[in-house]
Amino acid sequence: MHVFYATQFVLPLPPGHRFPMAKYGRLRDRLVAECPSVVLGQAEPATDGELALVHRPAYIQAVQQGTLSAAAQREIGFPWSPAMAERARRSVGATIQACRAALGGEGMAANIAGGTHHSYADKGSGFCVFNDAAVAARLMQAEHARRHRARGTLKVAIVDLDVHQGNGTARIFANDPSVFTLSLHGEKNFPFRKEPSDLDVELPDGTGDAEYLEALERALDELERRFEPGLVIYLAGADPHEGDRLGRLKLTFDGLEARDRRVMDWAWQRRLPLVFVMAGGYGTDMETTVQVQMNTYRVALEYHARWAARPGTAGRTAATAA
Repeated sequence: MHVFYATQFVLPLPPGHRFPMAKYGRLRDRLVAECPSVVLGQAEPATDGELALVHRPAYIQAVQQGTLSAAAQREIGFPWSPAMAERARRSVGATIQACRAALGGEGMAANIAGGTHHSYADKGSGFCVFNDAAVAARLMQAEHARRHRARGTLKVAIVDLDVHQGNGTARIFANDPSVFTLSLHGEKNFPFRKEPSDLDVELPDGTGDAEYLEALERALDELERRFEPGLVIYLAGADPHEGDRLGRLKLTFDGLEARDRRVMDWAWQRRLPLVFVMAGGYGTDMETTVQVQMNTYRVALEYHARWAARPGTAGRTAATAA
């Protein structure tokens, strides 16, 4: 399974900053040590043209040139630096490359980071600079249209299971019937001004495994009733875990693994290519966050093996990796 990363770009954050930047490198190290069937690839930066499928040119240039206002940097939550701008582009690039791999025959692929769902077309917010899922969805639609002019629009479902509502993604696709946005999130958590997704499921503080999984089941049924995707982008946030500093829900390791398995099985049963990104995770103990993410990868590898076993898949996968 191909997994793309930009872990070499570490933001120079001030002491005490609450964003756990080191989690990406730790996840990559564990994948190398424990998951030999993962094929790691360095993310290429998204181009201006790719970013402009979603983001305003003036905002793209402000990020690139370091002319974001102090207020804009505070809303993002990161001070500007060249590494911040480069990492933001490569985080988008990693999701783009994962989507190409999944659609190219692998069926599943991943971005070690990504899930930057608070980013709007004209601004960043909540540790999110550019919206990787939104850019990747629009680019995959454009590439599909060039290759398959007679097959219609590629429909994309964005299944957002980060504990925070995907407000930026919801706003970007508010009037786009070709992308379905689904968000299960904490009702009282950030962002405090939410944007309407195609389907929002708001959960009270303290929601545990059983209640969460029941809500997810209903949401997937509703998604299927209303929409027929050709690609799923899954934000597999670790922050619904009971040990997360910012989550306020009470899912266990087993509950989150069951969540991942349900989403991946839903996609597999319909033979829908699925790309997953790691989104949020702010465990009191960083290793707890990384363990949640490792569990997601182990489930994903099971389903990737099913894709790889399909007749004719090996040749397509080799061509994708070439």
